[in-house]
Amino acid sequence: MDLSNRPKEKLELNKLQKRLRRLTGQAISDFNMIEDGDKVMVCLSGGKDSYTMLEILRNLQASAPINFSIVAVNLDQKQPGFPEHILPAYLEEQGVEFHILERDTYSIVKELVPEGKTTCGLCSRLRRGSLYGFAEEIGATKIALGHHRNDILETLFLNMFFGGKLKSMPPKLLSDDGKHVVIRPLAYCKETDIEKFSIIKEYPIIPCNLCGSQENLQRQVVKDMLDKWEKEYPGRTETMFTALQNVVPSHLADTELFDFKGLKQTEDAFDRLNIITL
Repeated sequence: MDLSNRPKEKLELNKLQKRLRRLTGQAISDFNMIEDGDKVMVCLSGGKDSYTMLEILRNLQASAPINFSIVAVNLDQKQPGFPEHILPAYLEEQGVEFHILERDTYSIVKELVPEGKTTCGLCSRLRRGSLYGFAEEIGATKIALGHHRNDILETLFLNMFFGGKLKSMPPKLLSDDGKHVVIRPLAYCKETDIEKFSIIKEYPIIPCNLCGSQENLQRQVVKDMLDKWEKEYPGRTETMFTALQNVVPSHLADTELFDFKGLKQTEDAFDRLNIITL
């Protein structure tokens, strides 16, 4: 991509890249996402987020004080009309080691999910199982997903509104079987920055026709809600994300996290209270 004749876009690209690189590096450091000798499997969907993640990680790899390798993996779910040639052509041009994993999860989803119902839940589970298994097969020590700050906040509200749980997507996660470490290097990055970056970079975006086209997704409803809040009160989403990093269990209501039953006034405090009263 030649930006020599587009100085404004070149300047904007440099600013975005520096910000994305800084925030990604900070997240990697804060959560110890990547260690010396790691083989990072970058899950590439063909969307703006995963393209950006791959580029920023490769950029950091070139100057990082540790050595780690990167391998891109795309899961071809056999969706009708999926342009199979786009990702291999792009990755070959970039000189990135990659694998195309073919699994017909599309047929399974269409068979099991009634018409009109959202397919994301089952699709996500099938996709996760396929990627976990392949990571073990190629000896990947970390599995990198392209979820960003907005995804994490959306998941928080989805779980509160529809799951009755106060949880979200953690920047770093150990799988239930203890075999895989999942990382989200873009956890601190805003979706608007990623979108602008991908437009300027002119990534060959592949839309998801299986689930992304469903207008009744609750995630889209929550996304619209957060976007509206951000427009009305700029900085609100940043404040909410900061709240995820400042949890006070004693001011919530989970008896598993805090010993409310054992919470009692200390004897010294009671004596001081009597002295003040007198």
